[in-house]
Amino acid sequence: MTNDMVQSTLYVNPVTGNDAAAGSAKAPFKTVTRAIQQATAPATIYLAPGTYNAASGERFPLVVSRGVILMGHEPSKGKDIAIAGSGQYNSPTFGSQNVTLLLESGAELRGVTVTNPVEKGTGIWIESTAPVVANNTFTGCGREGVFVTGTGKPVIVDNQLSANAASGIFMVRNAKGEVLRNVCQKTGYGLAISDSAAPLVADNKLVSNSAGIFLSRNARPVLRRNRMENNTNSGLIVSGEARPDLGSNQDPGENILQNNGKVDLQNNTSLTLVSVGNQLNPARISGSVRLDSSQVSTPAQGSTQFSDLTSHWGAAFVQGLVDRGLISGFPDGTFKPAASLTRAEYAAIIAKTFDLPRQIGASSGSFRDVPGDFWASEAIRKAATMGFISGFPDGTFRPQQNLTRTQALVSIVNGLGLKGGNPNILVFYSDRVQIPSYATEAIATATQRQLVVNYPRTEQLEPLRAITRAEVAALIYQALVSTGRAEAIASPYIVYTESYVPSFTDIEDHWAAEFIRRLAVLNLVGGFADGTFKPDALLNRAQYAAIVVKVFNPSPIRPPIQFVDVPTEFWAAAAIAQTYRGGFLSGFPDQTFQPQQSLRRVELIASLVQGLSLPPASESVLELYQDRDSIPAYARSAVAAATKAGIIVNYPTLKLLQPKRPATRAEATAFLYQALVKIGRVNGIESPYIVVSS
Repeated sequence: MTNDMVQSTLYVNPVTGNDAAAGSAKAPFKTVTRAIQQATAPATIYLAPGTYNAASGERFPLVVSRGVILMGHEPSKGKDIAIAGSGQYNSPTFGSQNVTLLLESGAELRGVTVTNPVEKGTGIWIESTAPVVANNTFTGCGREGVFVTGTGKPVIVDNQLSANAASGIFMVRNAKGEVLRNVCQKTGYGLAISDSAAPLVADNKLVSNSAGIFLSRNARPVLRRNRMENNTNSGLIVSGEARPDLGSNQDPGENILQNNGKVDLQNNTSLTLVSVGNQLNPARISGSVRLDSSQVSTPAQGSTQFSDLTSHWGAAFVQGLVDRGLISGFPDGTFKPAASLTRAEYAAIIAKTFDLPRQIGASSGSFRDVPGDFWASEAIRKAATMGFISGFPDGTFRPQQNLTRTQALVSIVNGLGLKGGNPNILVFYSDRVQIPSYATEAIATATQRQLVVNYPRTEQLEPLRAITRAEVAALIYQALVSTGRAEAIASPYIVYTESYVPSFTDIEDHWAAEFIRRLAVLNLVGGFADGTFKPDALLNRAQYAAIVVKVFNPSPIRPPIQFVDVPTEFWAAAAIAQTYRGGFLSGFPDQTFQPQQSLRRVELIASLVQGLSLPPASESVLELYQDRDSIPAYARSAVAAATKAGIIVNYPTLKLLQPKRPATRAEATAFLYQALVKIGRVNGIESPYIVVSS
């Protein structure tokens, strides 16, 4: 393949398509079978939502050839884009098999749901090839989701595999490749590896299966940072002559094995396995396993001096602070991990942990309810001047008041001077509506910096609850990790969201979902506290001004003006002023701005054309619109320019502009995204609702 080869693009729609059509966006094929026949590599085949099965005309197994990408919807991992069926494949290594898809080297499958419901059915069969399998869902397969054999060397990454009869992924013969960041659950074996297969298996979650990973014969996988928990039998079963690489002193395993039904690691071989740097409880091991001295200290190992921390989720964090002399227990040999912590006690830990210069604008540390002879007065003063804590408007500190989880997180973020949190990431938390408005950016920052530790459910923040001693220990330890003063501890309760794509509960099947997600990832649009985006809600002029400022931050090109209906204390006054001075919006002849008035689609179009100074275009392009006569005369040139620039998005009918209709939040987001595409700040996306002029 050379760089000058033209990428071909084909479209398939099982509902509206026709295999006699051209395979274009406006005239898609009906079947994947036809698209594959017509594809000339390099090619991408885009699949519309729907079910692709024998009833819709598919012939299985589908064979995706070299250089062909079969593309559904990656952000949803193929939700509503289902390939379901089975056909006979004669495998050189295993004979006749029931298979849905075969992937050749260089082929890619992205963003689809695959089901093979027949007995002993396999979703994808990979035989001595090297394809990419990414962001798909494999469910309801009669045997396994993915089968790799021969000298197969695939990259299998970020897939969801659940409710498959035998296993999520099965790798045999001399298979290698990479199995990364997949979730395998509710099946027999999450991952089975046999014969002489030796893949890299890293960062996967194998939960709620019969067993997380099953190794047999001479399997030689490298296992790193996988989480095997809540499986009914075992987390990891090793049999035959299998020898997994579970870490070395130079490259610790960092796998987490816990809370599995019988044991966490079951070694059925006659060999002694060596485990280095994994979270593993010796009491939950069956067979011969040597835990290297570099083994990660875990709560279940009881490696703590406190009688009430044995098997406690936070023991490793507590011990990490104890070893540094930053926290201590009680005379009776307990730590009281579930006890709440007062603001004074917290200040004492902060003052002992951090030694930072006085922060500009921080409190003086003098509070009227903290006398000089109070046991924590000096600690409170130091923590306050460093910027970790502050008092209340009445001049008090309230040292005996319990500290909440929100207060603790905000404290660490402020004290360390951390910035840049994207509030959209808070959609991760199921109880996000409880987060106080003043704390949203700080908690988003803490989340992105991996400071947040939530037990027992990572998605439950409990922001208003009093923080416990164990939770404070975990938070402060993570702060030390973040500042390079401590080694990371493997824990399933640390919130990791670096690969999390912001979403909203009400856009999953919405026509503008991809526009919304992409601007949300860039922190240019946000949703509401209840996790919704309200895509079909109407947008008023003030709200639009606020979004324009966030997206474009326009520079002034004309002098300011004072609108009579926009008082200085109005929430959007600054945004309206900047949007006006930047040329995106104007007022009315009576010197009003009418901030609460709904923004019409024609105003949205004119705003972007004026604000971005888009070049004029011939009004002949307006022939595209069936309702062109309803475009106001003053706006015809702007609509023509926007059309030529590819900014206009019309749903549900491409040729209906509806210029006088109020714009929705979704429509404004789509138009703004297309404007960013036009000026080169973002990449274009596929949407059947973008108006394209010839």
